[in-house]
Amino acid sequence: MDPPGPADVAQTTPTGHAVAMAVAGHYAVGEVTECALLRRGFNHVYGLAFRDGTRAVARLSADRPRGAPNTDYEAALLAHLKGAGVSVAASLPTRDGAAASTMHLPEGARTLMLFEHLGGDTPGESLPDVEATGRALASLHEAGTSYRGPASRYTLELPHLLWSSLRHLCAAPSMDAALCEAFTGIAGRLEERIMESPALSRVACHGDCHGSNNFMSDGPDGARIASFFDFDDAGPGYLAYELCVYLWAMLPRKVGGELDASQRERWRSYLSGYRSVRRIGTSDVEAIAAFVAVRQFWLMGEYAGRIAVWGTQTMPTSWLRKQVELLTAWQSLETPD
Repeated sequence: MDPPGPADVAQTTPTGHAVAMAVAGHYAVGEVTECALLRRGFNHVYGLAFRDGTRAVARLSADRPRGAPNTDYEAALLAHLKGAGVSVAASLPTRDGAAASTMHLPEGARTLMLFEHLGGDTPGESLPDVEATGRALASLHEAGTSYRGPASRYTLELPHLLWSSLRHLCAAPSMDAALCEAFTGIAGRLEERIMESPALSRVACHGDCHGSNNFMSDGPDGARIASFFDFDDAGPGYLAYELCVYLWAMLPRKVGGELDASQRERWRSYLSGYRSVRRIGTSDVEAIAAFVAVRQFWLMGEYAGRIAVWGTQTMPTSWLRKQVELLTAWQSLETPD
């Protein structure tokens, strides 16, 4: 039998040393003194330190269901936002001025991007930090209205978020015909509900603003500043979807589960911070609830696309049945006031 070739490898995890070598070879950043894996998720993320004392973060993109990384759009959007005064971790260009470089690994070529390092802590449950996060997201959206750079590969609307996710979900080894039919019915009803909403707003979305993709720090005047990173899922799309992600992250994952008093207060603080900068239309607010279920479809589609790396037990059939129950309940969810 012939030895396995590159196509037989799902995903490797390069060492920090290997990533340091790649960064040193492609970026004019000086000598790398430290490089360590920070986390494995949809991508691999590494923290780097350099001889001159500066730090950076490298993201090694993984094979995702959506397709190729959105590097040109992401880099240009970050540069635009930073130029407009939004606090973001901008990307750093390669020696040749490109948005990204490439690492050649056993499974094939993977995209490597380098970003500025951000300090601080996640907002957690601190109401001033949650409000500042909403306020900063609104500033990000306001600045994004004047973006005129490269187009995004992906649009955060229903074909990408819902229907593409459903296709990957129904192709999962743990899926059966009855479950696929149930999920398809729920997706259709969600689309009908959203399409009935009048004139939903669209913005340049961060795409993953769940409260752990921004750090908090103190400004010169003592006010809390929210700085955003991880724009891997950024793209133009629905404001209601963008706002639903924070609510989705708080909601209990059980039928009948509701926000408790503390969570409701956080949600109100989040929206209050946003509204202090930018208006949210009534139809957008009402649509947030429907997009919570769309977000769950997106997540399940991502999990299905990672089965070759994470294994079938990350989404067993029993779990899929519970998702049908949860999504059925969420179909009648209303946006908390």
